[in-house]
Amino acid sequence: MKIYMIRHTSVGVPKGTCYGWTDVPVADTFEQEASETKRNLESMLGDNKLDIVYSSPLTRARKLASFCGYDNHVTDDRLKEMNMGDWEMMRYDDIESKDPAILKWYNDYMNLAATNGESYRLLYQRVANFLDELRKKDYENVAIFAHGGVLICAGVYAHLFPEDDCFRHLTPYGGIQEIEL
Repeated sequence: MKIYMIRHTSVGVPKGTCYGWTDVPVADTFEQEASETKRNLESMLGDNKLDIVYSSPLTRARKLASFCGYDNHVTDDRLKEMNMGDWEMMRYDDIESKDPAILKWYNDYMNLAATNGESYRLLYQRVANFLDELRKKDYENVAIFAHGGVLICAGVYAHLFPEDDCFRHLTPYGGIQEIEL
């Protein structure tokens, strides 16, 4: 099964803002970025047709799926970005002064969770659960519109890169990562 993992386009929040599960708006450059993503996806697909299209339920992923012509996408909560808990919508610089736990998180973000949020391990577990389930389906070509953290987890799951080096492989906004299951 070939899976096209598509990261949402740029978001309309100030740089340095911590967001994850928050349903933030897309940036003003959405149409330009989405047009490029759509062209790239069509080029990658060639004559292949998608059997199914999944999306995170967050607007930034669903909007890109619809723009690319997939209004009938199936949403799944397991495709949401990492839950950043109490840090959602705070600037990282401000979090340091309000919650010293972030300093420990910086040093062990693979294992520690954001305060009242998720760790990378929890995010990986839910993405792996989704992919384990998907693996049992009789599909040839699948598209998933999601988030940077989800794409990183899928890349580790599919052995594209090692877990200890995974954050160096963050797909850019509107980028596409191809995996095979």
